[in-house]
Amino acid sequence: EMEDYVRRRHIEEGFEYVGTPHVAKEGLFYTSGHLPYYGEGMFPALDLDGQEYRLKAMNCPMHNLIFRSRQRSYRELPLRLFEFGHVYRNEKSGVIHGLTRVRGFAQDDSHSYVTPEQAPGEIRHLLHFVLSLLKDFGLDDFYLELSTRDDTKDKFIGSDEEWAVATQVLSDVATETGLELVPDPGGAAYYGPKISVQARDAIGRSWQMSTIQYDFNMPSAERFNLEYVASDGTRQQPVMIHSAKFGSIERFLGVLVEHYAGAFPPWLAPVQAVGIPVAERHEDYLYTLGQRLKGAGIRFEVDSSDERMQKKIRTAQTQKIPFMLIVGDNDVENDAVSFRYRNGDQENGVPVDEAVTRILEAIASRAQV
Repeated sequence: EMEDYVRRRHIEEGFEYVGTPHVAKEGLFYTSGHLPYYGEGMFPALDLDGQEYRLKAMNCPMHNLIFRSRQRSYRELPLRLFEFGHVYRNEKSGVIHGLTRVRGFAQDDSHSYVTPEQAPGEIRHLLHFVLSLLKDFGLDDFYLELSTRDDTKDKFIGSDEEWAVATQVLSDVATETGLELVPDPGGAAYYGPKISVQARDAIGRSWQMSTIQYDFNMPSAERFNLEYVASDGTRQQPVMIHSAKFGSIERFLGVLVEHYAGAFPPWLAPVQAVGIPVAERHEDYLYTLGQRLKGAGIRFEVDSSDERMQKKIRTAQTQKIPFMLIVGDNDVENDAVSFRYRNGDQENGVPVDEAVTRILEAIASRAQV
């Protein structure tokens, strides 16, 4: 559900959905700078037929190859590429933690290729997109962090002027939002500064969610030599803007579990409705009803266990399933259900058509119940 929704939102925002390999020749990551500057975060090389390969830690090198696969015109820019790319990080065992820090994960990763003049507008577009997307998932308390380079360290590449321009662009756009902006000196990626969106959950804990990074290094002649034909016929270097809206699907899911304490809004609930028979003879009715619900796209299960009805209701409430459809003799006779919410509210004798409509409306609204 999350992936389908986010994929659709990206396409609506002008992104092209792509897919790239999990493994690539080692030389690609020397070109991108990941091995020289981020090698400790990558898994060791794989020797395949005498060639050294690496599991990818980022998707950006592959997206650069897509951009470079043919001549590009200024008319194509901004060019926005997006994928749910599976990446692999050689994290130390001591920092692995549940869903929020793992060694293999799926990034909702995008890269925008723009002219230098388009960069502020594209960052503004991405930041507004990120904030609206997080709000769709029920997160609406944010502040921003601006990560810049540490001049005392040599892990950063690029000139002082390039860093100053990139940092100023990000700072200006972040300030426009009116959100609190917190400096993070030294926290930038080796190839450019970044804005990160920090979201507070229901009990006030902060989580780093989305990132937007300004990159003038990977497109350069020393790296991927990316070019587009400008309006005057000259070849120019684009600016590359990296963006991950969730950071990773796994981590974002972990944050949502904490934020909702497991009581997901219906559109995100793994099981949206459960059928509870008063007696075994009512199960066939529920299975028939289930076919209709599943046909409408509702995630529905029937509790056909040997437990008593009250125990089944308690189980569903413990599992925080949004809706319970309880069926007895009168319901079977009248093509109805007893419609129960997970908070204990219940309405008896609800016609099946109305019950289906209520569930679908709750899902479509993305509201909490």
